[in-house]
Amino acid sequence: MRQWLPELKNGEERVVFLGNSITIGWEETNPIFFENKNYINRGISGQTTPQMLVRFYADVIDIGATTVVILAGTNDIAGNTGPMSIDMILNNLKSMADIALANNLKVILCSVLPAYDYPWSPNKNPNIKIPKLNSKIKKYAEKADVYYLDYFKALDNGNNGIDKEFSYDGVHLTLEGYKVLEPLVENALKKVKNKL
Repeated sequence: MRQWLPELKNGEERVVFLGNSITIGWEETNPIFFENKNYINRGISGQTTPQMLVRFYADVIDIGATTVVILAGTNDIAGNTGPMSIDMILNNLKSMADIALANNLKVILCSVLPAYDYPWSPNKNPNIKIPKLNSKIKKYAEKADVYYLDYFKALDNGNNGIDKEFSYDGVHLTLEGYKVLEPLVENALKKVKNKL
């Protein structure tokens, strides 16, 4: 069920958080972060980048977003919608960013969070593939002049995984995990807002 969205007043920003279960879990785990702000959560559990690309207009452009925070790719590596190469994932992220830029949105591309393995899809080597994907996302972000938000570095336990304090299953975050991300994304939003 989509919530009704008020009209933006002059100069107001509308930030859409686009993603998967990690994104929707953020609002479920710490709803206070989203309250009394023009933050719209558009996370859908289990989704991969091609599924997000299909709904990008409906869930971002058509609702008057001024900024989009894209956190996606881990479910692609897990094979949720079939095998996906790192370049295929990157191309979908680039397509989302390109659509946003063509519609004058500010873009924050997030690194994929660390995951040593997937409980629901073992032996996909995310500990090796995620850093490779993140390196390509960062390179694209620099080239396209969009903001790269490095969540990976903040949560990495030194083994390309996440400690139990921050994740209850090695992939999805606890409240403490989200509290690591919150100041990082707030800082990123300030920076893109002030960018001429």
